[in-house]
Amino acid sequence: MKVKLINYTPEPEKTVAAAAYTCHSKECAEIDEMNDEKIRKIIRATRSSGHHSVMEHAGFTFAVDGISRACTHQLVRHRIASFSQQSQRYVNLGEPDYVIPETVEKKNETRKTFEKTMKDVWDTYKRLVKNGIPDEDARYVLPNAAKTSIVITMNARELYYFFSLRCCNRAQWEIRDMANKMLKQVKRVAPVLFEEAGPRCKQLGYCPEMESCGLMPRKKDVLKEGK
Repeated sequence: MKVKLINYTPEPEKTVAAAAYTCHSKECAEIDEMNDEKIRKIIRATRSSGHHSVMEHAGFTFAVDGISRACTHQLVRHRIASFSQQSQRYVNLGEPDYVIPETVEKKNETRKTFEKTMKDVWDTYKRLVKNGIPDEDARYVLPNAAKTSIVITMNARELYYFFSLRCCNRAQWEIRDMANKMLKQVKRVAPVLFEEAGPRCKQLGYCPEMESCGLMPRKKDVLKEGK
């Protein structure tokens, strides 16, 4: 999997701080007049107050290669985002290229079974194309494991929500790996804006899931301690 931040709003933290400042000022903020300390103070105060809408003014675009269709099926459930994915209608996938889950790969028997199935699927795909079936119809036999490429754009507010769900240790391993790579890269360009981003338990102080991975106590256990 390759994840690369390819574009983002220039000076994203300054942009968010200016939007937040404008909400409480008689006129729009002058971005050039904001120093780093003021930006940090505004962003932290705004975030702690729950005024998250101002984060929507900063957008981030990622290019992701080598993930499975199973992963992108989960990804596109995040509604407030833009996606441009490799088309199996127009891109011929003549050579086998797929993701093998670690649970399958670490066992010799299951790996061989998996790889044989992939070979059979791609042989069928190629036979269909050779017999004149359009790529857009031949693709119906391709598996969720098939690798794909996708460009993702999300604003900072949606990224916070995305990270809160997908960086969780209980999230599916592939999308969790992608989310963690995305988080690492946005922190480089907007460290204050994303300093509290990550799994929900990081903000809540407890695990909101039915079962905890052990990183944080469960909510009911926290409530018991508070009694």
